[in-house]
Amino acid sequence: MPITETPHAPHEPDGAARRALYRKLNWRLLPFLLLCYTFAYLDRVNIGFAKLQMQGDLGFSDAVYGLGAGIFFFGYVLFEIPSNLLLPRIGARKTIARILVLWGLTSAGMMFVRDETTFYVLRFLLGVFEAGFAPGMIFYLTYWYGQKRMARVMAVVMLAGPIGGIFGSPLSTWLMTAMSGAHGLEGWQWMFLVEGLPCVLLGVLALRVLADRPADARWLSAEEKRMIAADVDTAGAADHSFAQVARNPRVYLLAFSYFTMICGIYAVSFWLPSILKADGVTDTMQIGLYSMIPYIAAAIAMIVIGRSSDRRGERRLHSALPALVGALALAAATLFSGNLALSLLCMTIATAMMWSAYTVFWAIPSQYLKGDSAAGGIALINTIGLIGGFLSPTIIGWVRTATGSMQAGLLVMVALLVAGAATLLANRTPSAQSRAATV
Repeated sequence: MPITETPHAPHEPDGAARRALYRKLNWRLLPFLLLCYTFAYLDRVNIGFAKLQMQGDLGFSDAVYGLGAGIFFFGYVLFEIPSNLLLPRIGARKTIARILVLWGLTSAGMMFVRDETTFYVLRFLLGVFEAGFAPGMIFYLTYWYGQKRMARVMAVVMLAGPIGGIFGSPLSTWLMTAMSGAHGLEGWQWMFLVEGLPCVLLGVLALRVLADRPADARWLSAEEKRMIAADVDTAGAADHSFAQVARNPRVYLLAFSYFTMICGIYAVSFWLPSILKADGVTDTMQIGLYSMIPYIAAAIAMIVIGRSSDRRGERRLHSALPALVGALALAAATLFSGNLALSLLCMTIATAMMWSAYTVFWAIPSQYLKGDSAAGGIALINTIGLIGGFLSPTIIGWVRTATGSMQAGLLVMVALLVAGAATLLANRTPSAQSRAATV
């Protein structure tokens, strides 16, 4: 879903040519990256739908499921920074292709889970092989788009999460019901196979569709390359080493805020089917259809808030305030457990706001992380943040096993979201004059 280019000021001499250029870039890059990231998100979270069948088939407790869902992020975190530091050397095409092929094969391999050990090992390997994809993609886009377009671009690519929820929810539940028993396989096994193998094809296509940098793109003219270079100009910012970036305290403040957003997002992603079931929805297909609603709202909110952020040139408030509203809505959802209408309404608001905060957040690091070292800086933020993807489902799984309810676990996520929003509000982006001194 390419972005609509906002017209430039009338006095800009090459405004029409620039708009045509970005239409070309949008159609060439964004749909493919969006499709890849949609499968990445779907292959992370389809375990939430598989749980509806495989938990009973394999005898897993909620604690086992929560740990297995979260251990993906442990593997991801261990290998993410090395993957991203290598990206500028190896090139985006080969890096993205390698990640897509290996994670597609591993995701499909989830159909062979038979016990707790294979469950943990395959989920861990899925994280290892996908490591670096999201931050690598974000860094890759900084080669092509300047800062003033970044929130809109992020809004399009990050639509992968809501799209994964909108289409992945009914697809996953349909595969689990319609294919159950076919050729001796359970429905959840078919789901993993059908949703995993397309990533292998996408990996092969990445070598053909993507160019490492604008200078390498044969489909751009010399003048178009010049315009991109002017828009992405980093001449005013030094290219610092990863060690210098890693010593910047602002990076860790950003990482903490991102960590809290991830905790909230994946609490919903992994547990929404179970929340709906607790609200009285027992039919698997109905759970899939109801699960679409929060993600439809999220897709709309991401586009609207992302464009507002670009139009006003403001990032912190456009990320922190939606995170705070999402926290309040998630807290309200815990009060209405068992009431489908009110619980779903609150979960819809929470999901829309958390994804909007997440989208605008990724326009912030590129404001002062420049050059190839930005790949490591973005990966560092993402690595720390994704620890939330491990802790969130694990905490909720333990709490539910111990108490029979997930409300207390969700309230922990609420407190974290509030703390993250407050941290982001306090973490002002340094001015252009001070970047060289602070990064």
